[in-house]
Amino acid sequence: MIVFTCENDFEAIMTCIYHAWEWAIKNGHDNMRLEREPILQGTLFDEYIHVEADSIKAEKVVRAIRNKISDESYIRVYYACLAEEDLLDSIYRYLRIGFRVGEKVNHMLTEDSVMRLLEARRKVGNESHFFREFMRFSSIDGKVYIAHFEPKCNVAHLVSRHFEDRMPSEHWMIIDDVRKIAVIHPKEEEVYIRRLTDDEFEQLNHSEECEDEYTTLWKSFFEHITIKERTNYKCQRNLMPLWMRKHVVEFKE
Repeated sequence: MIVFTCENDFEAIMTCIYHAWEWAIKNGHDNMRLEREPILQGTLFDEYIHVEADSIKAEKVVRAIRNKISDESYIRVYYACLAEEDLLDSIYRYLRIGFRVGEKVNHMLTEDSVMRLLEARRKVGNESHFFREFMRFSSIDGKVYIAHFEPKCNVAHLVSRHFEDRMPSEHWMIIDDVRKIAVIHPKEEEVYIRRLTDDEFEQLNHSEECEDEYTTLWKSFFEHITIKERTNYKCQRNLMPLWMRKHVVEFKE
């Protein structure tokens, strides 16, 4: 069996689908699959083909999805690329059905690939929504605002769009500590994403040690609105899971 692999990057994933489809036209869809790198343990009798990202080929796949299936399908594919688990092969199987039946594919809930992409959209969407609420920025000399978080899915860019609309006149940065990537917003400009070096990440990791009057005010506000008689930790954990609290100032000592 032929296994097409690529890095965990949207452009690379779209390029991988392009090459896999091109190969399948000549050899059939059944004797191949797609996997996201890193490949922790290869199989003995499979042939692995690494695919490098190509912006032109990726754009062709995106355009085909939007024109031949629907914009909703493109959103589902995009969210699946951001998911924690490897859904690359499911995306490919979903597109096989979609290019055959069009936008009806989103209603074919008995298909495993369709359901997996639907679940991924819900999970990624919910996580990005949570972090828009829980994101806490630290002020560095009143000039730059930096926020850290550790999401399960790659939602840094989805979260940043919320703050790009609400903080257009500030320099700010959102750092994904899991993937060591940063969404950077220069004042009055568009955001961009870059991968941090180990030295950069280490230096930026100390930004949470900086506190200002707003940090104290936020902690005080959190403490004073609490009604002790109505304390319900189980409900609190449902609304704000423990794993999301690591970088939230009101839960720090």
